[in-house]
Amino acid sequence: MMLNYLLYLLLNTLFIVAISPLLLGVIKKVKALCQGRKGPPIFQQYYNLFKLLKKEIIYSQNASFIMRLSPYLNIGFLLAASVMVPVVFLPEATGSGNIILFLYLMVSAKFFMALAGLDAGSAFGGMGASREMSLSAIIEPVTITSVAALAFVLKTTDIPAMFAVTLAGSLAQYPTLILIAFSLFIIIIVETARVPVDNPETHLELTMIHEAMILEQTGPKLALMELSYGVKQTVLMALLINIVFPWGLATEATPFGVLLSMASFAVKALALAAVIGVFESSMAKIRLFRLPSFFMLALFFSFVTIVFELLA
Repeated sequence: MMLNYLLYLLLNTLFIVAISPLLLGVIKKVKALCQGRKGPPIFQQYYNLFKLLKKEIIYSQNASFIMRLSPYLNIGFLLAASVMVPVVFLPEATGSGNIILFLYLMVSAKFFMALAGLDAGSAFGGMGASREMSLSAIIEPVTITSVAALAFVLKTTDIPAMFAVTLAGSLAQYPTLILIAFSLFIIIIVETARVPVDNPETHLELTMIHEAMILEQTGPKLALMELSYGVKQTVLMALLINIVFPWGLATEATPFGVLLSMASFAVKALALAAVIGVFESSMAKIRLFRLPSFFMLALFFSFVTIVFELLA
């Protein structure tokens, strides 16, 4: 059992890290095609990461040890969170993916990213961190409500156990999962700084949130921040995919099962990345003070799910 779990830790983490830049590249490509442009190659994110790894690291004169440690802590928390979301096969160890701990790890990564933005002492970093924390104060209760609805429907707080339940059942058996899927999709848009909440490709003072916090990071440290951003997106997408479309996820660590799980997840994740790209292209940036109305959609779907389950 221990060997099986060690194999799961290795394969699951490596696969999520490996596919994350590809999903970012697909979203950029789809957005470019929707705008009538050719756009960068879908593997451009890999080239960018390799280029950044060869660059020199330069720190602000005001930066402390927080700025130096934050990229490692950020990617560390997100890799730990990625272990709790199976994509290669379902581990035998029970209770290894508590969704409350998963949320704590995601929030810890965000906290240190915001702290690094403040630590540099630049106006942009402080502005981005302030905006990020303001939005987090609104979206965190929505995320907790969505997770509570998910646990309420599937009768467990363990993520691998949730996937096992949906894999053994169907959407017809758990129809309220469709409402939760809408909530999770909105959470993905918010947590990964996508349009209409943020625009990760902009460097305009009026719109920057995520980019402002990592503006002072350079070289390999910036590569870690970019990679952690991709891992965060992939983990959240995996949570949505394997809750609603768990088909292909292996229950045993056989070579054929693992390859089938990787291939099926890659296909579903690429499709979801394309949907996100089209969604972003069809939306305009919402003013900051109007964002809570967008978040409330996710809260509404989660609340309705809980009501439906209570009435059933």
